[in-house]
Amino acid sequence: MTEDAPHPHKRGLLAGLRANFLTGLIVILPIGLTVYLIWSAIGWIDSWVLPFIPAGWRPDVMLGEALRHGAPVPIRGLGVIVFLVFTIIVGWLAKGLIGRTVIRRAERVVDRMPVVRSLYTGLKQIAETVFAQSEKSFQHACLVEYPRKGMWGLGFVSTAAKGEIAIRAPCEDTVLSVFVPTTPNPTSGFLLYVPASDVILLDMSVEDAAKLIISAGLVYPTPKDAA
Repeated sequence: MTEDAPHPHKRGLLAGLRANFLTGLIVILPIGLTVYLIWSAIGWIDSWVLPFIPAGWRPDVMLGEALRHGAPVPIRGLGVIVFLVFTIIVGWLAKGLIGRTVIRRAERVVDRMPVVRSLYTGLKQIAETVFAQSEKSFQHACLVEYPRKGMWGLGFVSTAAKGEIAIRAPCEDTVLSVFVPTTPNPTSGFLLYVPASDVILLDMSVEDAAKLIISAGLVYPTPKDAA
């Protein structure tokens, strides 16, 4: 005696529920993770900044005293506001003559400390690279034949080669410095010096190319162009 086959409408119901669940995850996960990461980042900045503020000047402590609770009243984002204001003031002072003079003298002192000098120089270079102005950022997204002929890698053109590299490169054409990042972590990669004639510049923006790299080719920035 054979068992009764599952009823078709039950199978359809389960498939519909599964499809709705996956669709809901696609909608909820990006929003939830974004809110969670922002909330966590704000809390981390608060925990790092607020201890440097004297208790008598902290609004959460003052609010707790005003309400006669005794304990500080948590104010999410207070440390972020203090950090932003402090950073803007430091940047404004650093652009002035007095600020530049103080920074130069402080860096001379740091240069005399072997271990501190190496640490400070490395961190300064990283900060200047990450927060560089637009004129110092990547100029174009491009394609280059890498790692061998017939295979194409997505990269970013930073600038034309200069100095000894431009002189000694055995190429009559202009040599471009191209950064080919790895997937899904675009902060690591390979620096290539490629003749300009071998570089195919793309119309997509650097930001869209970065999205393509991070998603391992799954998220194309302009689907209409791929059709």
